[in-house]
Amino acid sequence: MTINEQYNKWKESTLKKSLAKFKERKERFETSAGIEVPRVAMPAYGGAWRGDPAPTLDESYLEKLGFPGEYPYTRGVQPTMYRSRFWTMRQYAGFSTAEESNKRYRYLLAQGQTGLSVAFDLPTQIGYDADDPIAHGEVGKVGVSISSVHDMEILFKDIPLENVSTSMTMNAPAGILLAMYIAVAKKQGADMHKLRGTIQNDILKEYIARGTYIFPPAPSMRLITDIFSFCAQEVPYWNTISVSGYHIREAGSTSVQEVAFTLANGIAYVEAALAAGLQIDDFAGQLSFFFNAHNNLLEEVAKFRAARRMWARIMRERFKAQKPASWQLRFHTQTAGSTLTAQQPENNVVRVTLQALSAVLGGTQSLHTNSMDEALWLPTEKAVRVALRTQQIIAYESGVADSVDPLAGSYLIEHLTDEIEKGALDYISKIDDMGGALTAIERGYMQNEIQNAAYTAQQEIERKEQIVVGVNQFQVNEEMTLERLKVDPAIELGQRERLKKLRESRDQRVVVELLGKLVDAAKGTENLMPLFIECVENDITLGEICNTLRGVWGEYVAEGF
Repeated sequence: MTINEQYNKWKESTLKKSLAKFKERKERFETSAGIEVPRVAMPAYGGAWRGDPAPTLDESYLEKLGFPGEYPYTRGVQPTMYRSRFWTMRQYAGFSTAEESNKRYRYLLAQGQTGLSVAFDLPTQIGYDADDPIAHGEVGKVGVSISSVHDMEILFKDIPLENVSTSMTMNAPAGILLAMYIAVAKKQGADMHKLRGTIQNDILKEYIARGTYIFPPAPSMRLITDIFSFCAQEVPYWNTISVSGYHIREAGSTSVQEVAFTLANGIAYVEAALAAGLQIDDFAGQLSFFFNAHNNLLEEVAKFRAARRMWARIMRERFKAQKPASWQLRFHTQTAGSTLTAQQPENNVVRVTLQALSAVLGGTQSLHTNSMDEALWLPTEKAVRVALRTQQIIAYESGVADSVDPLAGSYLIEHLTDEIEKGALDYISKIDDMGGALTAIERGYMQNEIQNAAYTAQQEIERKEQIVVGVNQFQVNEEMTLERLKVDPAIELGQRERLKKLRESRDQRVVVELLGKLVDAAKGTENLMPLFIECVENDITLGEICNTLRGVWGEYVAEGF
């Protein structure tokens, strides 16, 4: 079959269906010199899109690359990608009180951001209320403080939840925060079936790299599969998990390890859902991923393409998923916080631009760009605006969004894609031999591999084999002149007072009754999500729900390796 014949087959089926739903942004895409840019460039000879005569198509092309919007999705999960719609531009934000974070969200939306991404403070992430003694000194410091549904309501004041896509970086108590979000949406009059967004909900990477876990693995996995099951029926457009390689990479892994360990965790979640009685095609389309965009631009582009191809094959061949939506690896990307430097922080704008470019060239569905000052403190409005403008310049001025998978066919890109896939599959095979991701984590295998990679990278920097501009080379004497964002310590007192009034005004009889039901449900097998929603709607707090579950399930304590 010739390139033309295969291209026309794709054009008349997959592409035609897509264009009926999503028109392209322009009638004609062209360079500044007026050269037409093809929707998708083809191998060996570029004229297929024009209908020119073409050579026979190499079968390995279909096996490894194919066409965008078709298996194995190496070239993208949508047929037209950014020609129809740009990636969702998110800025991860949250600090201080719900009121302050709400102001930042509305500011970002006014600046052209197209999706919200919520950062929660540390007490919220590990299931403690702002007035818990363990939360002292941490309230509102690295994210927004959310203890009750009323905090969540303030967080999204004047933001219609039916009309925005919201990502929440929450893991151990993910179901409870999702319950609060749903309760607020219902109060706004939104249709729960129309809510769009993502809950991170990835506990395995917490055990590996990040540490904000609460419960042991078995009940943690139950919470995750409860969310899968509930959302499949009630919130069908919600991404029920964002399997996260980002934190694995931030902890020091290589790109190969990031792909391997992320997909191994994804396999574990699929297996847990199947063991819980779910059908693969009922939940697989709501799975999503979260990757890091690091400094080596071409390696990162190849990494995203390899991950997409690998997941498609895993879902179709290993798990026998039948729906194309189940094969698609859809992912959010964040630029690499670990690469930002306190020295010459303006240089971080350049780093973030290159990293964001790699994510776009690699086909991300949504993107967060870090701010230049994040190695020093929480980002200011000006720094956040520059970070958002970075995405907008890439989208509107660079031209890289005008053709799907524009670097495909580069000998180097295809070589790197194949090599990353090969290395990641070797790791997954070793993890399978151990009994899966959870066993590998319990043995400390992934943790040790990451630590060794991080140590090697640090040695290379110290020996100047790897240059970090402004840190181990090209240093200058400098005075810090950037504006600084400060979090007022008084906000902790305000949150404590708010919780005191909440507990005094609610119906204590209902609270006791519902927490008793929660104990019984946690000991049993029923889906906990409806009960979480009922609890938060009756003013039971995050900490009270988590402490009740701690009483039933206990807490996870990591072993030393």
